[in-house]
Amino acid sequence: MPRRNRPRRSNDKAKAVEHRPLPGGFFGTRVEAGPGRLANEDFNVRDVMSSQATKWYRCPGCDQEIPPGVAHVVAWPVEYGGGADDRRHWHKNCWSKRSHRGVTRRK
Repeated sequence: MPRRNRPRRSNDKAKAVEHRPLPGGFFGTRVEAGPGRLANEDFNVRDVMSSQATKWYRCPGCDQEIPPGVAHVVAWPVEYGGGADDRRHWHKNCWSKRSHRGVTRRK
């Protein structure tokens, strides 16, 4: 019997993963503790894939630029966030170390 390099197609719908939105209505959004001094506040967090990253951003964790085409994380406060002014784009590594680093962005 010949070996096939293509995966077999499955019609089994029981294995399908169902994504449900949070109350805010965003798919793929999770709630995590905030950075640094805001650790007692909840933040909505969403992963941005490299194909979705089309603009330059500045990471508040390391104060370095995030160029287009680099996967990163977007975070905003649950209580009062959601607008473009409240969202912050972080490197994934900076977000994972946010409890040790906090916000270092200088204005």
